[in-house]
This record gives sequence, C-alpha cells and structure tokens, in this order.
Amino acid sequence: MKIGYPCINRSIGCSSGRTFRLSSYSGERLEETVRENLRCLGEILRFNRRACILFFRIGSGLVPFASHPVCTADWQETFAEGFRGIGRFVREHDMRVSMHPDQFVVINAKDPDIVRRSVAELRYHAALLDAMHLDETAKIQIHVGGVYGDPGSAMERFCTEYSRLDESILRRLVVENDDSRYTLADCLRIHEETGIPVLFDVFHHTVNPSGAGVAEAVELSGATWQPRDGIPMVDYSTPMPGGRKGRHAESLDAADFERFLAGTAPADMDIMLEIKDKEKSALAAVGIARRDGRFRLPRER
Repeated sequence: MKIGYPCINRSIGCSSGRTFRLSSYSGERLEETVRENLRCLGEILRFNRRACILFFRIGSGLVPFASHPVCTADWQETFAEGFRGIGRFVREHDMRVSMHPDQFVVINAKDPDIVRRSVAELRYHAALLDAMHLDETAKIQIHVGGVYGDPGSAMERFCTEYSRLDESILRRLVVENDDSRYTLADCLRIHEETGIPVLFDVFHHTVNPSGAGVAEAVELSGATWQPRDGIPMVDYSTPMPGGRKGRHAESLDAADFERFLAGTAPADMDIMLEIKDKEKSALAAVGIARRDGRFRLPRER
C-alpha cells in the first residue's frame, strides 16, 4: 500500500504545471517552462520520499500544449534526460505515479473531433510516461464520458473507441466510476467488454452508488487488475461538511480513513487522496497507515 495526493504540493513553493497563454507560444517559452516544471516535479518527489508518500499523480500540464497542433517541438527528445531522471528516481525508491487527463478527454463523444482531440491528449500522456521509462503500472485514468440521453449506447461507444486506441495507451488506461453518470457497476460491465481495469473512487461511490458496499467494491474493482497492472489504485475522499453534493473535503477525516482501512483489509491497494489540502492530508494518512501491515516504506538506496 502506498499513499498519495494529486498534482500540487503546497509546501515547497513551486509548481510542476506552469503554463502560458497559447497566444504567446514559442519553442523557447515551451523549453523554459518544461525545464522548470521538471525541476519542480523532482523537488516534489524528493519531498514525498522523505515523507514516505510514495504515490503521486503528475499533472497534465507538465508539457503545456503538447497535444495541440501548435506544438511541433520534439519535446520527448529535448527533455529526454529530465524525463529519464524522474523515472529513475521513481523506480529506485519504489514509488508510483499516475496521470488523470482533464474532463475534456471524452472518448465516447458523438463528435468525431472531440474524440480525435481526446485521443491526441491520451497519446501525450502515454508518451510522457514512456519517456520516463516507467512500466505499465504507471496508469492513466479517465471517466466513461457523456451519457447523451442513452447511457447504453454511450457505453457501447466507449468500448468501440477503446478498441481503436494505440497499444501505448491501452497498456496504461484505467476507467473510474464517477459521481453522477457511470457507477461502479457500469464500469465493471465495460471491463467485461474490454478488459480495462477499473479504478474504484470511494467518494464517487458514496454519491453515486450501485449496490455494493465499499469493501465489496474494492474487491470487485481489484479483481479487474492483472499482475502487469500493479496493485489496484483507489481514489479516496470524503464529502465537504455542509458543502454541496459532490464537493471533496478540505482535509482528511482521520476517523473515516481508519474505518476505510480496517473495513477493506486484507485487500492491498495504492490510495490516492483527492483531498484539497494535498500533502498535509497525505502526511496525516501516512501516520495512520503506518499501523497497517499493507503499508510500504520507501526503498533505501
């Protein structure tokens, strides 16, 4: 078991997702931005290792506009050394990384142009993880997408478009249940059609349930992962007290997290905390998880 958080570390004073306006795009601007993003990502990972936070979601903005036609730079080659260095650090310390493209990635869209742009974005994510020389346990997670008034047809369209994706994408792609459209049961049906692993989102399941309790849901989703996929990934959060439906909590609910760990034992999983205060909650979660026999300490070099 590894504990992680997504994209931003609020403690270290830099961002690995710096970007700029499309109108000011230039090769020089891109190179300057990506080098700073890679430098900061390295700093985040070093912070995480010291704190025994061994799971991290890399933000999609690491290489700005990489999937846009304006970007003609050979960014994989230009930044090859930086990517290899990140991947080497991850492997040496038995860490794990993942990515989660933005909501505009919708492979079951009716509009072919949206599908085309979505596939281009997925190619970028896969190429970035490949440039880090990471195996297929470094995953890219997406949602099923839109409903378009007919969820059955929309799910079929997802399966059809999934079957057309490049192998470089397929080896990394996982699908997660969402908080309003597609339940865990829907994702499990898609898995039966495609073989795609299902990433279980605990919070989305509480908002948009499909019958199974959390422990059973962890077991059902975990069974969709093959050994080559690595330990199943789970997204964890709790609702914002008094907030609107679907809003994530600002900080870790320690008592709920302890109950979650106890209730899902002995199933192993890597847990991504989708909680707003990022590394602060991850540090608290690590303190709790240290008492759990599934928890992994960093590998010493």
